[in-house]
Amino acid sequence: MKLFKQTLCLLSLLSITVSATAADISQQVNKDYQQHLGKLWDHFHQNPELSLMETKTAKRLAEEIRSQGYEVTEGVGGTGIVAILKNGKGPMVMVRADMDGLPVVEQSGLKNASKVKMTDWDGNEVGVMHACGHDVHITSLVGTARYMAANKDQWSGTLMLIGQPAEERGPGASAMMDDNIWKTFGQPDFALAFHVDAGAVAGKITIDEGSPYAGADTVDIIVHGIGAHGAYPHQGKDPIMIGAQIVTNLQTIISRELAPRDAGVITVGAFHSGTKHNIISDQAHLQITVRSLNPRVRTQLLEAIERVATGTARTAGMPEDKLPTVTVSEFSFPPTYNDKALAQRLKGVIADKMGEDSMVPPAESGMGAEDFGFFTTDPYIPSVYFSVGGTPQEDFDNEKNGGPQVPSHHSPLFKITPEPSVKSGVEATVHSLLELMPKT
Repeated sequence: MKLFKQTLCLLSLLSITVSATAADISQQVNKDYQQHLGKLWDHFHQNPELSLMETKTAKRLAEEIRSQGYEVTEGVGGTGIVAILKNGKGPMVMVRADMDGLPVVEQSGLKNASKVKMTDWDGNEVGVMHACGHDVHITSLVGTARYMAANKDQWSGTLMLIGQPAEERGPGASAMMDDNIWKTFGQPDFALAFHVDAGAVAGKITIDEGSPYAGADTVDIIVHGIGAHGAYPHQGKDPIMIGAQIVTNLQTIISRELAPRDAGVITVGAFHSGTKHNIISDQAHLQITVRSLNPRVRTQLLEAIERVATGTARTAGMPEDKLPTVTVSEFSFPPTYNDKALAQRLKGVIADKMGEDSMVPPAESGMGAEDFGFFTTDPYIPSVYFSVGGTPQEDFDNEKNGGPQVPSHHSPLFKITPEPSVKSGVEATVHSLLELMPKT
């Protein structure tokens, strides 16, 4: 009986220690937000920069992390940064944050709303806004960097922090990979990232055990026709009519060829043809985005698109030398996969350290794409990409009761409540890192 009581006492002490450690992390992160991170988020929010132009953002991010003792390399893949902190033997773990804004004029009504204007890639002056929450990501990266540097006695290994450019425009991660970052800095054993989510309650964590983001391909179809006068359609072949039939027929790929449990999207985003009311054009141009969650479905969709396009044109009587030209862009986004075992492991850790109520299940989602997969697909690196809610519960309640709709990402009205978002982002990342890099 005495041994039993001693065991219970020991277990109780262990429980108190674990709880205190989690509470200490939360307290330290909260203090850092009040003293430093809150002001830093405000700075990043007011000073967004467009993709591939994030020079000031990258410089500030590098300065913040370098001040904590990290070895920081700038100009990787354009404006990207890589920060390394070595702390004895152990695994190398990478944490990535994207840092670019969007060509959107901010109308959020926030006191610190961006008033920045830049010249875009086509020479146009545009307003610029952090309309997707990347200011939360880089602020949290700094918070993570500060905690890990100040608490080196709690972990062992090598921490790699990445500030990535051009996620919104697309080539950021691939450009950093083209710079051979794994060869230069070492290939991580694990990789982590997160995205703030305006569609979820502020501070709540979601970890999908599958694919949180789809792969994306860009497809262009040039539909050839035979021009004629609009009053004499029988003397030509109308590419608008053929193109319209292709648009309709493409959807049968999803509804009748793709297995019901497979996911895929084919969206024709643009249809251009013709110059005048009474002229039948000799060409139409379809611009298409294709989304998939695995390589098998991707191949199936792309092959079917070409077959449907050429088959529809043949049915319309087009000769073989005037069949549609189908081009798949060389630049495609791979799906973002979460390693299932790692996702389950980190879900358990975060629920244990931050509380079961800190976790929410994945909501029904669309097929948005992310370029994080360039880092983790080839070569394969076990990774987890999670999300952190960014909107107060009361805003959802107001919307449900007829109030204003919660703005979506990329909207000029987009706004995130920074404190719970940044703090939960840092805490979840820190708990994950301490799990993956235990003190040896």
